[in-house]
Amino acid sequence: MRLFAANAALMAPMAGYTDAAFRHLCVEQGAGLTYTEMVSAVGLHYGSEKTAGLLAFADNEARLGVQLFASRPDALSSSIRYLEDRYGSRIALFDINMGCPAPKITSGGQGCALMRDLPLASRLIQAAADAAQAPVTVKFRKGWDDASVNAVAFAQMAEQSGAAAVTVHGRTRAQFYNGRSDWGIIAMVKAAVRIPVIGNGDIYTAQDAAEMRRVTGCDAVMAARGALGNPFLFREIKSLFESGAVLPPAGFEEKATALLRQARLACAARGEAAAMRQIRKHAAWYLKGARGAARLREAAVRVTTYSNLKDLLEHALGCVLDIPEP
Repeated sequence: MRLFAANAALMAPMAGYTDAAFRHLCVEQGAGLTYTEMVSAVGLHYGSEKTAGLLAFADNEARLGVQLFASRPDALSSSIRYLEDRYGSRIALFDINMGCPAPKITSGGQGCALMRDLPLASRLIQAAADAAQAPVTVKFRKGWDDASVNAVAFAQMAEQSGAAAVTVHGRTRAQFYNGRSDWGIIAMVKAAVRIPVIGNGDIYTAQDAAEMRRVTGCDAVMAARGALGNPFLFREIKSLFESGAVLPPAGFEEKATALLRQARLACAARGEAAAMRQIRKHAAWYLKGARGAARLREAAVRVTTYSNLKDLLEHALGCVLDIPEP
């Protein structure tokens, strides 16, 4: 079974960011696979409606990767069975998060904390693989810190436990998102396992994606922060991978139009008040590098309605924006 499209540029699961509205734009721009936000398997296990709400498909998503986090194999198994009963073959894969560095996740023995408990991590992967019809993948980091780099051993354990692929973020938990991603560790994992390896960390341009594949030999690349405010990154990677053509980056007007389209989709899905709280975070990324960006970001974090945001962007551009339907 093919896990991702031929262009092999994937949109990373990111809590608080990769909702259906943002994923809609990433799919349009050619992302090979998109993922939900990180979803609590325990929340699903106990029937949380808020948790289930994170699993809404974008209108243009035929298939979707679902990322789950858990420390209980029983909750992971039951949530997978529930999701497959509900969504069937529309779920492309289940990804188990074993790399999130956030203290509220690791303090519960989840996320990157599992890199310090390989027996439990193995039981979780086995439970997921036994329960799922779709492939099960695992996302993890270089290690907990520089004194405990164990990505290679962790990947081998994941393969032996039933994982169909692994994603390696080239930073330790101690780094969080600081410093450089170590692509060398991704290459080491690729050489140590037979399953596909997805490289993650510091993909900000199409050239970064091509260089990661050259350096590591990875089967696919996963863009995270580099795609925030810039879903156009996926069309640039796709073009470079498929034809070798280097596309120019999107200009401010195209980014402003994308932000408004995303806001419109989010408002339709969750109501204007909740949507605009979410969109304010995205706006800071979309406005990065624009003329007068600091002033615009300061204003954007105060918008409360779609009209406020549209007025702000049109004033900055000095023109009326014609926003096409999604």
